[in-house]
Amino acid sequence: MTGSRNLLSTTALTRADNSKRRIGYAVVAAASFCLVLASPVQAQDNSLQNALAGQVDPNADLLLESSRIIYDFDRDIITAVGDVQVFYDGITVQAEQIVFNRRQDQLTAQGNVILIEPGGNVVRTSTLTLSEDLKNGFAQALRLDTPQRTRFIAEEATRQDGNVTTFKNGLYTVYTKPTTPPDKPPLWRIKAATIVHDQQEKTIYYEDASLEFFGTPIAYVPYFSMPDPTVKRKSGFLIPSGVASTNLGFGASIPYYWALSPYYDLTTTLTPLSEQGVVGDAAFRQRLSSGQYTLAAAGLFQAQPSKFAGTSGDQRWRGAVKTTGSFDIAENWTLGWDATYKSDRVFLKDYSFVSFSDNNETSEIYLEGNTLRNSLAIRGYAFSISQEDYTTDGQFDAPGFSPVGSDLQDKQPFVAPVVDYNYVFDDPVAGGELSFTGNFTSLTRAETDAFNINGTDRFRGVDGTFSRVSMKGDWRRTFIDPLGQTFTPFAYMRGDLFFIASADEDVSALAGESFVGRAMPAAGLEYRYPFVATFAGGNQILEPVAQVIVRPDEQRIGELPNDDAQSIVFDSTTLFDYDKFSGFDRAEGGSRLNVGFNYKLQLDEGYYLSALFGRSYQIGGENSYAKPDILGATLDSGLASDASDYVSSLYFDMRQGARLGAQARFDDDDFSVNRLQAQATAAYGPVVSTVAYAFLNAQPDVGIDDPREEILGAASLRLEENWRIFGSVRYDIENADIVQDGFGIGYDDEGFSLSVSYAEDRSRNDGDEVDRTLFLRIGLRTIGNTQVSSGSLD
Repeated sequence: MTGSRNLLSTTALTRADNSKRRIGYAVVAAASFCLVLASPVQAQDNSLQNALAGQVDPNADLLLESSRIIYDFDRDIITAVGDVQVFYDGITVQAEQIVFNRRQDQLTAQGNVILIEPGGNVVRTSTLTLSEDLKNGFAQALRLDTPQRTRFIAEEATRQDGNVTTFKNGLYTVYTKPTTPPDKPPLWRIKAATIVHDQQEKTIYYEDASLEFFGTPIAYVPYFSMPDPTVKRKSGFLIPSGVASTNLGFGASIPYYWALSPYYDLTTTLTPLSEQGVVGDAAFRQRLSSGQYTLAAAGLFQAQPSKFAGTSGDQRWRGAVKTTGSFDIAENWTLGWDATYKSDRVFLKDYSFVSFSDNNETSEIYLEGNTLRNSLAIRGYAFSISQEDYTTDGQFDAPGFSPVGSDLQDKQPFVAPVVDYNYVFDDPVAGGELSFTGNFTSLTRAETDAFNINGTDRFRGVDGTFSRVSMKGDWRRTFIDPLGQTFTPFAYMRGDLFFIASADEDVSALAGESFVGRAMPAAGLEYRYPFVATFAGGNQILEPVAQVIVRPDEQRIGELPNDDAQSIVFDSTTLFDYDKFSGFDRAEGGSRLNVGFNYKLQLDEGYYLSALFGRSYQIGGENSYAKPDILGATLDSGLASDASDYVSSLYFDMRQGARLGAQARFDDDDFSVNRLQAQATAAYGPVVSTVAYAFLNAQPDVGIDDPREEILGAASLRLEENWRIFGSVRYDIENADIVQDGFGIGYDDEGFSLSVSYAEDRSRNDGDEVDRTLFLRIGLRTIGNTQVSSGSLD
């Protein structure tokens, strides 16, 4: 070879002899060149630790592929030209040309350079200079995309120690889709004179930074830092949110997140308010090997409690505590709780921005055990209501008892324990399935909840402590004959024992005994005969159903407390229930016939229709629903007459996104509507909408003298790819009044979200009060979310 530069022949195999370092063998093919290099450094050299995206194997080979290669022996420079790719321990460098300067331990890539790190980061630039171990580097006009769809763009960037990357005159933003054009301006970005990404600390530092929207700066900070996109938990301030309210004034919630360990954390929030002082809020979470629990508390010393005059919030100290937990204490056994204590009924409504404002007013502790065939659950409940006491005209007040609307919290029971046990026997009994159900319930109430209807006292709950134990055994077996007819004989035996010794003495309707027993045996048969009719394009099923139950009359009606069987909803879902009461305190008696007709239509195109129509008949004995208990709700249930109201249901799915579901109950005399619930949803093009309608006829036996009829509508319209408008309205048809309404506009993509909404609520006891809320929500992916809400009551 002559001269300072030598072109390796496509037929030659050359071994370079270098006393300082051997580069191995060069293998040259006619169309491409593949050079396998030995490790750039000896195995004992630790300089490759923590390179780029993690630990690099010091014994790894470097593979280079190129159309051709030039080796300058005098200067010890290797130049690869044409579709060059370098692979080194998970790192890939692609370029039009790559130059190895082995004397300076430097690699320079030029022309459409792409560097892919093992962690998934992708660097694009026109020129990239790297150390031989790919640990340090320098680039101009660089763009770095991460697997988390975040993006750094800089005039120049420098990497040191394979860990710290410094971007000069840099931008940080997110991109919504991999196909987003690189030159498309981002919706938002952070622009900074210097951006430092420390991969070991997993932190990004910004100096002289500004937040820009559509290229226009809207906020400036001289310095701030944030976790990099790979971090899920890191201590630091979270995005503040705003508060604006007539009673609270203006304020901002400033949260700080404490990542105390991988298994527990703490979030503390201070919210200074111009009218009421500072609200403190702390939420602690911990995950253990067997479960997890949370503990949260919020409170303040109100500066102006008179702002809440006339409510339970008119006091200096206000606050609440909430705790939840769930633990697997043994195989198949779970212990858990969800409990909230409030200083007053409306704290979580007035200060809805605290971290646990989604309380459902029910506190619970439970122990559950489950296997495939049996289960045991022990629970305790307490109810902390948010409704304030109210006054009425006294029309429904029961003499000798507290007025309707007063002492509402004292009228709520403590329920503990509630024990439910269910067991299904493994082996058939008489060829059928035998199961056992048990329940024990005890509750205590401090105040009798009474009202008076047409001179008769009714009771939603009675002062005192009441306990009941119930046991029930069920057996059933199904036979199918050659014609396809289905016969299911069944039988059950139930027994109840009530302890009612401490009842309110003014409730004379209850039995005078301390212990009262009740038994209910039953036997019956269910018959079904489905007809399947197939036609071109689909099929349909027509199925008559009949069910007869024979049993004695219910005992001690009206003499026993009723707390868990107050809700009587007779519709198509309960038509074939053996006992249509919702709980154990009532036991349906007398002989009854339930009949109905099922229809189903299925088209090959995907359309589906199902419907049911039926009725129930009292064919023997005393009708449990015709004789009122201490509440009297059964009289308007639709089951009080020997021939019940008619019930029906309809479900229709059009496959293209439109669905309709309805339940209705029609009067047994004139077929007028006594109860109707219907809901339709549809998604067509840019429109998503839902309409719900509810009608409940007058129920004079429980104090509802007028029908109730409402309609609820909600819709969302997508204007562009990311923009939408939405709104909803709830309208009281009977009183010609808008109960709730709201509307808003929103923008959502994978990097930014914004919504502004306004809502009005007139559902409080005083119909003249209107609760108005203006809500603003802003979210920046990887940065955080914030919101501002403004509320007023007129």
